[in-house]
Amino acid sequence: MVKQYFPGRTPLEGVSLELFTEDDLRAIHYATTDVLLNPGIQVSDAEARSILKEGGCLVDEKTHVVKIPEFVVNRALRDCPSKFTLWGRDKKKNVKQEHKGKVNWTCFGTGVQMCKYLGPGKYETVDSTGTDLADTAKLCDWAENINYFSLSVSAREYAGQGAQDVHETLIPLMNTTKHFHHIDPVGENVEYYQQIATAYYGGDDEEARKKPIFSTLLCPTSPLELGDNACQVIIKGARFGTPVNVLSMAMAGGSSSVHLAGTLVTHNAEVLSGIVLAQLVKPGAPVWYGSSTTTFDLKKGTAPVGSPELGLISASVAKLGQYYGLPTFVAGS
Repeated sequence: MVKQYFPGRTPLEGVSLELFTEDDLRAIHYATTDVLLNPGIQVSDAEARSILKEGGCLVDEKTHVVKIPEFVVNRALRDCPSKFTLWGRDKKKNVKQEHKGKVNWTCFGTGVQMCKYLGPGKYETVDSTGTDLADTAKLCDWAENINYFSLSVSAREYAGQGAQDVHETLIPLMNTTKHFHHIDPVGENVEYYQQIATAYYGGDDEEARKKPIFSTLLCPTSPLELGDNACQVIIKGARFGTPVNVLSMAMAGGSSSVHLAGTLVTHNAEVLSGIVLAQLVKPGAPVWYGSSTTTFDLKKGTAPVGSPELGLISASVAKLGQYYGLPTFVAGS
């Protein structure tokens, strides 16, 4: 029997780490709204800028900087659902995402290499393939402590052919009965992902939109930018009814402030800007408040996802997600 955890409750009922008071959270929110208005967010995609402008934002077409007023942010947060369902091919494995519900688990990704066993004590590191992706999907489908499957490794044999991400959608959907979370989507190909899901439902597009068997993850570019691909994944996900995970991967001391408090503010601005875009496309579009933000390792030039700072940031953004009434997705365990 899988043990379930409930965040933010008393120690006898679940897991609780209270880093902020209500006043602290309000102060972070106000600091974030200041950043969203000055300097604003650079939005690379023309369609996204048009949507944001129509929704009440101030757009500079020369610099591509979008200033998002507080009333636009509050309207978007009002429209966001506080819960939604991640549908699987096996409906018994559906997962409910709630802003204060059960803690669910998924695998990490996306890796580009696998360790190949050559014999006793002998291993070789090789590029991952579609077969490796299928095998990891089957393994996660079997593992009862993993609630849904995230893209674990790349199908590298399709690299450079223009459709690698489409293969990386089809292969998991064929090899897991759980919900599939695509964490490397390509905006221009999201329609193909939706066509695969529609085919699963026998060509019933409405059913595919009502019961999405896959979701997508996109990352703003730190600091304070929504790139073309991120914007298109958000826009198309909202239109198709696909849950979208807006996940910042800022690095304190690298692409954001060396101070964790400052990093938390710009992180919040990046995530909220993506959520605003989704809600302007379709009010009520299902979204996560996402984070894989950590610190920057100055010695090795890496983003350590096992650092203590990541744990602090993840606990912080989880609290922010609850403050906004949003299902939250954080890195680490």
